[in-house]
Amino acid sequence: MAEKRGSFFNRLIPRFIRTPLYNYLDKITVLRYYSDLAEELVNPEEKTALDYLKNNKLGVFPYPFQKKYNKNKIIVFKDELLKLKYVVHDGKRLYFKRNYNALLMEQDINSPHRYLTSDYRVNTNDILVDIGAAEGILALSVIDIVKKVYLFETDQNWIEALEATFSPWIDKVEIINKFVSDRNDENHVSLDEYFNGNLKIDFLKVDVEGAEEKVLQGAAKILSENESLKVALCTYHKPDDAVFFEKYFKDRNFKTSFSNGYMIFNEPKAFYPPYLRKGVLRAEKIFD
Repeated sequence: MAEKRGSFFNRLIPRFIRTPLYNYLDKITVLRYYSDLAEELVNPEEKTALDYLKNNKLGVFPYPFQKKYNKNKIIVFKDELLKLKYVVHDGKRLYFKRNYNALLMEQDINSPHRYLTSDYRVNTNDILVDIGAAEGILALSVIDIVKKVYLFETDQNWIEALEATFSPWIDKVEIINKFVSDRNDENHVSLDEYFNGNLKIDFLKVDVEGAEEKVLQGAAKILSENESLKVALCTYHKPDDAVFFEKYFKDRNFKTSFSNGYMIFNEPKAFYPPYLRKGVLRAEKIFD
């Protein structure tokens, strides 16, 4: 929800009132923007999202699949020893600090934020590198088949949850508390520097709140030398990311495709046209 209005109003009006109000205003902003465009400039996939939005509340995913997720039906457990909450996900404990319902919704088969498909997946004995790992739900979903997982995350609360979740697989999971970027210092590291060009990476997932380009700039050697590399990269944080990164990967001999549908990312720093944005770009190295 894009709470970007005046701070006086925010202090005066309780959150439970202003949140739905702001969401309604943002919904009107989105619909008005696209209604003002020439009809031929709005593609059929965008029209599907807009038709849903007209008759429903604003949400990150303007599609009916989200309605099947009811957070009140999710059983949340408490690990008294670690003082952390967890759920049982695919028969495994997933520790988390976010709403688990939102995590499931993100990876729904119809979600624009979904990383994997039946044809685009992490394979047996792959090496997975997850940049912006958060709760680690992607890695957990493939932990039984992968050879090695590297989880880059800087939020200490997430790191604590990741350590708990992946404690049964400590022999093949590394958690790195650094920002992945195009430079190397006390708090930042590039992938080329971290792996020193000696590691074959099979699957790279990048979700770093708009810093995706810096991650790739610091992984030039990995992108060029890994012959079978797949990359799942989020493209909804900035308005031109989908176009930019599609060209970026095609210029480097990758074939590309996008997740289905669009997302509406109505955070204050990102809520400006185009409001409907592609969620995930899936790139795969083309064999010469």
